[in-house]
Amino acid sequence: MRNSENSSFRLWQVWWLAIRPKTLPAAAFGVIVATALAWHDGHFRLGPAFAALGVALLLQIGSNLANDVFDFERGVDTGERQGPLRVTQARLLTPRQVKLSMVVVFIVAMVLGMYLARVSSWNMLWIGVAAIVAAVAYTGGPFPLGDYGFGDPLVFVFFGPVAVAGTYYVQARSVSMGAWWMSVPVGLIVTAILVVNNLRDIATDEAAGKRTLAVRWGTRGARVEYLSCLAGAYGVLPVYIWLGWVPATVLLSWGSLVVAWPVVRIVCRQQGKALNMALAGTGQIALVYGLLFGVGLLLGG
Repeated sequence: MRNSENSSFRLWQVWWLAIRPKTLPAAAFGVIVATALAWHDGHFRLGPAFAALGVALLLQIGSNLANDVFDFERGVDTGERQGPLRVTQARLLTPRQVKLSMVVVFIVAMVLGMYLARVSSWNMLWIGVAAIVAAVAYTGGPFPLGDYGFGDPLVFVFFGPVAVAGTYYVQARSVSMGAWWMSVPVGLIVTAILVVNNLRDIATDEAAGKRTLAVRWGTRGARVEYLSCLAGAYGVLPVYIWLGWVPATVLLSWGSLVVAWPVVRIVCRQQGKALNMALAGTGQIALVYGLLFGVGLLLGG
């Protein structure tokens, strides 16, 4: 009995590793910001908001599973890998198991997407299909987009404008200027997460033939990109306040700089496995920034 319980617990741990829970704040970030804006504008709807959060989390999990299995099959993930454990490469799960779970996750995401389309517009389904295709094409297929430097703009678009404007739309059935423009800092911070990941993997990616922007620009260029993403995410808020798109109280988001500062120091000084802390830390920046933005809107009335 005890052996069976221990085996089940280990299996649960393996699947927990496979979904990469530390990446999920990035998926929730845009939904949090968009829902806070919808509430502030008088358009908050609980059902669509929760469904949008579910879709965002499921798409992230599906993308993680796709990345895990396709990188293994293409020989990108090897024993030289600097990042967190990959379940397929570690032989904890078979490629067939990971692919099957990826398909199930995307199917559930589409079911939730159909609900969102029903309460807003059926055009939302096309956005969902595009997001799934992008998640798979990032590391899979004949032309893996992430291998050729398209990962950064892809992440910015889908985690920024698509996530924020889409979440706002399913609640308000229109998109405000505030929602459109707040998608920029959201996209920038989530892109910064990818930049850390690619910065850490420069050596192994280059050896595997991957040409990410970090490989193309080198360590210094990747660090500049990371700092630019964060500087842009914080720097745009005063402009938005001046234009009247958001209240001044959203500057409370700057409180997340307390979290950002030690992460920036790691990115600027460390390499290799030490950047795994910065990877998780940048996800925390996204979550804290988003939550404080929501509180700022609440205080702004």
